[in-house]
Amino acid sequence: MPLYEYQCQSCQETVELLVRNSTEQPICPKCGSSKLDKQLSVAAPPAIAGHALPTTSAPVPTCGRPQCGSGCMFD
Repeated sequence: MPLYEYQCQSCQETVELLVRNSTEQPICPKCGSSKLDKQLSVAAPPAIAGHALPTTSAPVPTCGRPQCGSGCMFD
């Protein structure tokens, strides 16, 4: 279930909302308005070869194959 950032046209509040499907109309939790503008998300920068992006948890052991999300295809 995707988490999207919206700005309310009525109260100018910026909120993150969980949207379960494309037909669901998000509602501002502050004022109850349905006039919300979806904000553009900023993607994380790509990892530089040999340097991993910072994380808050310990790495999960994997098989080591690039297809599995471990290892670096640029080395």
